[in-house]
Amino acid sequence: MTDYKAIHGKKIKFLTTDLSTAEGEGEIFYSDTDAGFKVGVAASAWSSGSPVATARAYPAGAGIQTASFCVTGLVSPTVISNATEEYNGSGWSAGGDLPANRWANAACGTLTAGLAFGGHGPGSPSYKAETYEYDGSSWTETNDLNTARYMLAGAGTQTAGLSMGASAGAHGDSTEEYNGTSWTESGALGTARYHHGGCGTQTAALVTGGATFPPRVNINATEEYDGSSWTAGENMPNSYSQHVNIGIQTAALSFGGQAAAPPTPVVNTTLTYDGTDYASAPNMGTARNNHAGAGVQAAGLAFTGSTPSNSAATEEYNFTAMTVTAGAWANSNNTNTALGTTAGCGTQTAGLIMGGADNVVKSESYDGSSWTEGPDLNTGRYGAGEATAAPQTAAVIFGGVVSDTRKSEVEEYNGSSWSEVTDMPADIGQIAGAGTQTAGLSIGGSTGATAWVAESYEYDGTNWTAAGNINTARERAAGAGTQTAGIAIGGNNATSHLANVEEYDGSSWSEVTDIPTATKLGATAGIQTNMIFFMGNTPPNSVPTTTIGYDGTSWSTRPAMATARQGGAGAGTGALGLAAAGANSGGTAVANTEEFTGETTSLNLKTITDS
Repeated sequence: MTDYKAIHGKKIKFLTTDLSTAEGEGEIFYSDTDAGFKVGVAASAWSSGSPVATARAYPAGAGIQTASFCVTGLVSPTVISNATEEYNGSGWSAGGDLPANRWANAACGTLTAGLAFGGHGPGSPSYKAETYEYDGSSWTETNDLNTARYMLAGAGTQTAGLSMGASAGAHGDSTEEYNGTSWTESGALGTARYHHGGCGTQTAALVTGGATFPPRVNINATEEYDGSSWTAGENMPNSYSQHVNIGIQTAALSFGGQAAAPPTPVVNTTLTYDGTDYASAPNMGTARNNHAGAGVQAAGLAFTGSTPSNSAATEEYNFTAMTVTAGAWANSNNTNTALGTTAGCGTQTAGLIMGGADNVVKSESYDGSSWTEGPDLNTGRYGAGEATAAPQTAAVIFGGVVSDTRKSEVEEYNGSSWSEVTDMPADIGQIAGAGTQTAGLSIGGSTGATAWVAESYEYDGTNWTAAGNINTARERAAGAGTQTAGIAIGGNNATSHLANVEEYDGSSWSEVTDIPTATKLGATAGIQTNMIFFMGNTPPNSVPTTTIGYDGTSWSTRPAMATARQGGAGAGTGALGLAAAGANSGGTAVANTEEFTGETTSLNLKTITDS
């Protein structure tokens, strides 16, 4: 009998652990752990991504899965947006605003060389012809389309763009080519349409589906463009409109939309097109229309749209041997005591919380599943600082508020008891902290109800010494990082919530990128260059579920928490975080616990059997 080596020229590998990277696709090996043969197999699937900051319908988008933009859209029936958000593969962050408010416009190109054109906007006439180029930070107006239009499709690049179909107030068959400076009329579509999908390049484009009007009727016609004229392709299996196409003419992905005229429900259907035939692919997690997308057939992105309400949802599509598990928060067991404004440190599987509102003396430890009451603090307090990077068995808590009085007391924890150690140089409450028990950092705070301070202090495990002042005095900020690489986020002063963020290098503080929304009483998990920021209170007195991430340079969105709260404790890393306790919007203490797990990937392994 012919064996594997005779066919392939090599033996099957014998491995004690499974293959784990994409390089294992198609490789057969024997798993000693599972006593069987396995192979890495590619498959396609949608997975949830971090939401856009502003839910909207009818935006335009372009780029690749790890570097794309979403621009404009309808935020509500009466609010038209000009906002740009950028996606980095993990979350969305603010980009440069378009000079004009638009919806149902088209886009093409890349994150750093994008093109947006046409659309619907305020004023008369409401159908627009303006064209804008994007360099990754700002938009610049260039020459107009020859015909104002909206609900059109786009394809190509910033210097070789294509506008396809739609016109002012009805379906259209017009095609225009952009050369980086101006638009030129080209061959007309065989079937006039609007609300259609489009993708590809200027010399090899694809248009699918859409609708004709009046009356509104969905169509399934596919057309292919060769740089001068359109020819009919294989019809879609159903008539879809308000869907999105990405990819190229011979490897396209079409997703979402409506299978008939409104009020027919939106769909989550996904199709692939190879230049000849359509095939079904896994459905999207969220049915939607009037959305946008980016990427290629094997690595796509869907975002925003109508469900029918405006959506902020993002989904990633991948055809790969790697299984992608989206980042998310998951509920865990509650703390034993609702602590309100509490402090915390440690990791997701070995966390610690201490103190709380109304002079709580409690401390509790977390083992990755449940909380256990530990020894009491010597001084109950809230609004205290903590060494956020300290482990569960070597914590330090400093300052805080006791019955509206700021305190200087400091306590250390050795895993079994709390001991009073050297006081801080001043009585400070509503204070932020960073570092460890032997290399701690206090950040800002207040010495009275209206006395905000800029001082920060370093702790060496025995003594406190003055460090560099933060640039903006504040209290109720969140801290993270180490004594030589700390960060202070948000907070408030005498007049307002703050969005300011500052970084510490061991000697001085520097202003860096602000958080998108001014927030006090937030919490963190992670370090200066890889962290998440969650919980908090935003103006005028809102407690959102928003989570954002920081990479040392910019902020971007992450999956939202399940329970909105403020003043709770954070622990862990940017990829494995822990949120505990806090208070709701009314100030009532809560005991909720949630665990955050960032996006993960693993090789999709199949066991080979003889059946």
